[in-house]
Amino acid sequence: MSILDRLARLITALVIGFLYVAGIISGTFGAVLFGIAVVFLLTSLLGVCPLYSLFGFSTCDNKRD
Repeated sequence: MSILDRLARLITALVIGFLYVAGIISGTFGAVLFGIAVVFLLTSLLGVCPLYSLFGFSTCDNKRD
């Protein structure tokens, strides 16, 4: 994953997490978004997206073979 992709995921995860903790989003919708935020946080920290690997998609300029 590119730095830009990782940064976008990290910012999105932090915003969703803040909205969830602040009670702005709640219920089932909030729980689903919070789950997505956790996945975004993990993938941004690890630099690997399982779906990208599954579909052969890459946002990184350097191809690792």
